Amino acid sequence: MTRPQRQVHDALVGLQSATEKDKIVRRLPADSGLDAIGVRMKDVFDTAKEWTDLDLHHVPELLSSPWYEMRMVGVSVLDFKTRRRGLPDDERRRLYDTYMSHHEFINIWDLVDRAAPRVVGWYLLDKSRQPLFDLARSEAPIERRTAITASFWLIRQSNLDDPIALAELLLDDPSEIVTKPLGTALREVGKIDQQRLLDFLDKHKNRMSRPTLRLATYLLPDHVQKAL
Repeated sequence: MTRPQRQVHDALVGLQSATEKDKIVRRLPADSGLDAIGVRMKDVFDTAKEWTDLDLHHVPELLSSPWYEMRMVGVSVLDFKTRRRGLPDDERRRLYDTYMSHHEFINIWDLVDRAAPRVVGWYLLDKSRQPLFDLARSEAPIERRTAITASFWLIRQSNLDDPIALAELLLDDPSEIVTKPLGTALREVGKIDQQRLLDFLDKHKNRMSRPTLRLATYLLPDHVQKAL
C-alpha cells in the first residue's frame, strides 16, 4: 500500500465493527471480489470528506482496493471534489476521466450511485451525451446503470431529452440494477414535467416491468396511477 492507502485503511479499521462487517458481507454480490472492513456508511463518508484534498492520482489506489469501504471512500472523494464551488472544467474532466477509466472497479450499484450523477452527469451537462449512450449499450449492467444514474443530474437541471432517450433505450433491460434506477429517473422526470412522463407512459407502459412502472408513477395522483 502507498502511504495514503495505508492511512485511509487504518482510519477505517479504527471504526470497524464485527456486526457491521457481517451486514455488509451479506449484501456484497458474490462475484464482486470484495471483502468488508465493517464500517457504517456514515463513518465511511465522514472519512472520505476528511480526505477530499487527496491528490487525484491516489484515488485509483482506493478504487482498486479489495476492501468495499476503501472503494466507497474513493468514489466519495470524487463526488466531494466535484461539489467544490467554482471547479474549473479541466478539473471536472479529470474527475470524470478517473471514474470512466476505472469503471471496472466501480462494480457495485451503490458505488455507481455515490458518484455517477455529479462526476459523470455534471461534467456532461454542457457536452455531448454520447458517452452515456455508449454506456447504455454496454454488455455490463453496472455500466448501463452509470448511464441512467448519471442522467439524474441532467434531469435535475430540467434537461430531459437525453434522459428520456436513455430510458427508451434501456426499457427492456433484463437487469434489475438497471430497471430500478430507470424507474427512479422517470419519476424524477415527472417532478420536472409531469406531461412528459405521462406521454412516455402512454407510449411505453406495456413494455415496462411492473417494478419499473411502480417506481415511475409513485408520485402521480392516485387516479392517474389507477388509469394506467
